[in-house]
Amino acid sequence: MSPPQTTDLAAVAEAIRGHDRFLLVTHENPDGDALGSILAAKLVLDRLGKDSVMYLGGQTAPPAEYSFLPLDEILRELPADAADRVLLALDCANAKRMGAAAEVLDRVPLSIDVDHHHDNSCFAAINYVASDASSTGEIVRDLMRELDVALTPGIAEAIYVALVTDTGRFQYTNTTPKALRLAAELVEAGVDVQRVFKGIYESVEFAKLKLLARALDRAQVYDGGRLVISHLLRSDFHELGVGEEYAEGIIDYLRSVEGAVLAATIREPPEPPDAPRRISLRAASDEVDVSAIARQRGGGGHPQAAGFSSSESIEEIVEFIRSAFAAAHRATSSL
Repeated sequence: MSPPQTTDLAAVAEAIRGHDRFLLVTHENPDGDALGSILAAKLVLDRLGKDSVMYLGGQTAPPAEYSFLPLDEILRELPADAADRVLLALDCANAKRMGAAAEVLDRVPLSIDVDHHHDNSCFAAINYVASDASSTGEIVRDLMRELDVALTPGIAEAIYVALVTDTGRFQYTNTTPKALRLAAELVEAGVDVQRVFKGIYESVEFAKLKLLARALDRAQVYDGGRLVISHLLRSDFHELGVGEEYAEGIIDYLRSVEGAVLAATIREPPEPPDAPRRISLRAASDEVDVSAIARQRGGGGHPQAAGFSSSESIEEIVEFIRSAFAAAHRATSSL
């Protein structure tokens, strides 16, 4: 039986008030929402006088464009007392995406799941999933009100990073009036918008551009230009001396192709050498629910941004994506 889901954010706040030690986790291969949310939650717990640690699973480091954030305290190995802490998962749709933290999920005194993915598996004892929220960062701001914690410039910046990245710089369909009002509130609280913009979007390392060039060179269009797919090999990462995190954002260039409805990247993680290939899917509109495609291979995500892993060959993965896209398009056309 699945754990109960709560729609009451006050229950999450009550659980936080009632405990003193926390293990904050987010998903592997973190994006801006994951990093901004976990950092904001850490700073909020600090304001409450709680003892909390941040943990990031997997092999991939945070993308370099987020290096302007104070992320030095993120642990890459679980602390020895992990099972003695309340586990608070942020922006994590299912337990397996937490890495090694999933191993202590059944042993911690309490687990809390705060997320906005519509396909969240509700894996914790307390689950607050607001699928209409623009980002998990937005939920953290709502939680702060329940906890009566005031915005500081540091918390505001972390939430702004979550918000601006998950809304695609306020261009995606999840850019709601509430999200825009939140952005204004965060700027009023002290966010330096130019600092964040330059840090994320105008501090690109040359090696990342070289990796982008390889992905663009291999890009192929299918179905009359409605589908764009590219791939990156392990050798690309090794030859350029970069980690998988350097692939973050490449898919957005493919999605921007005129006429593209769905874009996909297939990448071979540089480490470990036998790691399954990772596939990212992005939709240019709500015409196709890419999370439904990802779930067919054990993945998930948002209707317009999702992913999965596969041990199949690149050719087999391309064929699956083409077939799934065609089926999704037929289903949409028949409505």
